[in-house]
Amino acid sequence: MSDEAAGPAARLKAYEGRAAAVEGVGKDPVNEPMIRHWCEAMGDTNAAYTGPDAVAPPTMLQAWTMGGLSGHEGRSDAYDELLGLLDEAGCTSVVATDCEQEYLRPLRPGDEITFDAVIESVSERKTTKLGTGHFVTTRMDVRANGEPAGTHRFRILKYAPARTKSKAARPRPVVNRDNAGFWEGVGRHQLLIQRCGGCGTLRFPWLPGCGACGSPEWGTVEASGEGTVYSYVVMHHPPFPAFDPPYAVGLIELAEGVRIVSNVIGVPYDKVRIGMPVRLRFERYDEELVLPVFRAGAEGGG
Repeated sequence: MSDEAAGPAARLKAYEGRAAAVEGVGKDPVNEPMIRHWCEAMGDTNAAYTGPDAVAPPTMLQAWTMGGLSGHEGRSDAYDELLGLLDEAGCTSVVATDCEQEYLRPLRPGDEITFDAVIESVSERKTTKLGTGHFVTTRMDVRANGEPAGTHRFRILKYAPARTKSKAARPRPVVNRDNAGFWEGVGRHQLLIQRCGGCGTLRFPWLPGCGACGSPEWGTVEASGEGTVYSYVVMHHPPFPAFDPPYAVGLIELAEGVRIVSNVIGVPYDKVRIGMPVRLRFERYDEELVLPVFRAGAEGGG
């Protein structure tokens, strides 16, 4: 490869190992109100997260480091410079792809959170169904009262959207051994909720074990299809070829008490409201893909 061809890739690789944030400080100590709000939103009733000896859910690790709209004073310029280079290379769209977390100690109310972040890797240019671009991985090392508490790796794809003559196909759900039964039910136009075989607790999304009692035994209950909008967001950005923004994505509380994330249809996106009654229906997007969605002000749909 010529030096000219290798130049842009070498410039991107040079950012590996550079700091993205130095001595960042969490906006708030670990606290009970945020733990409660998180558990309510997630439907997590684990007793370990309440009471005088409460700990924070481990998956809140990143939440304590978020800077909000004002950001963090400890953020370095390197990450923004890297994204700017990718923009110049035509990779103007971005999508989060995955994250990995490692937990080293429980977080408890009152813990003061500090962290450092580093640009861990920038991939070679990759071709995906979204387009061509680079995967960028950052690693955040989180401390509680100065002690290592966990590691959070976050990966995005900065890409140049693929040119398509027709509307792109909807992304396919990830089907694995833990949720295959759910998607088989969707194919039959049934929304199936797991029910613990030990304590009878209903749960969604599908999991291999019960969060309430730990039992691996389970059965299913078919949802009635009735629900209300518990919360929602209106998606404007980033643009995605298979969707026409803006559109509403709701957290739907089913009559059975569990919650599911899905599209809200039947009303304009700016008319969706918390508490709005909705009804399950199944939408076919192509020959292979059927998805559960929720329609406002509609009779039941098949």
